[in-house]
Amino acid sequence: MSVLPDPATPFGERVARRLHDESVIWYTSVARDGTPQPNPVWFCWDGEAFLVYNRPNAGRVAHAAARPRVALHFDGNGRGGDIVVFTGIAEVAPDVPPPHAHAEYLGKYGEAIARIASSPEAFSEQYPVPIRVHPDRVRGF
Repeated sequence: MSVLPDPATPFGERVARRLHDESVIWYTSVARDGTPQPNPVWFCWDGEAFLVYNRPNAGRVAHAAARPRVALHFDGNGRGGDIVVFTGIAEVAPDVPPPHAHAEYLGKYGEAIARIASSPEAFSEQYPVPIRVHPDRVRGF
């Protein structure tokens, strides 16, 4: 069962649009000392979960194992509106193909990947650890 709001409602339509259109979402995990660790990340939404690729030494990877509760949110509209926040459980997902073999991810970020890495395969070497986030709540206004 999806936690997303009904896309026929105004809020549900905004959530669906942003999941499709946005290129960056803020991913907040919690460090060992309890400090929230927000980071802007690229993501794919598959209809049930978020997928985020990470460097092996990214705090998110260790946090997913030790403290899997996370929050993700989109930037607001600069005036305190258009807020969408998800909470859920993060897990390292070794069953996911690497970025260069993930058609949706490559389709969404291929041009940006070409700018920051010499090839999609080189990007996959830099960001080989997929984390899947299963949302259990969405809120916003």
